[in-house]
Amino acid sequence: MLKLNNLRAPRGAHKKKHHVGRGSGAGSGKTSGRGSKGQLSRSGKTKRPGFEGGQMPLIRRIPKRGFTSKFKKEYQLVNLCDLERCREKSVSPKELIAIGLIKKSNIPVKILGKGALTKALTVRAHKFSGAAAKAIEAQGGKIEILKLIANEPKG
Repeated sequence: MLKLNNLRAPRGAHKKKHHVGRGSGAGSGKTSGRGSKGQLSRSGKTKRPGFEGGQMPLIRRIPKRGFTSKFKKEYQLVNLCDLERCREKSVSPKELIAIGLIKKSNIPVKILGKGALTKALTVRAHKFSGAAAKAIEAQGGKIEILKLIANEPKG
């Protein structure tokens, strides 16, 4: 019968701790498994990440180009031809998530002018390209610009 008083750890679960620096009879005396001399044999032997023994580190050898702004705004892009899939007369980010055209509600949406629109829609988004705005209004639809959510700086 299995009870709390006769539970045991599986064999090999408890391993004896290896004591270093306890003499040559212990198996790891004298240099305590650190070899002889050099930076790694000293106490406090940790090296910073990316240290390559004095060789010029890889991060400093490779060329660095370009610039990434930490204030760049990222948009989820939706084309006019994708809006054809919408069954309702008004389209907002909630409907776009339901259809599967965008994935996140916290990232702003931009409507682009690729493709053609054949029905009148009221489209609510954070930003519109010029061609998309003209195409929607040409079909008798309306555009409504939503308030832009401030993106957090990436840095």
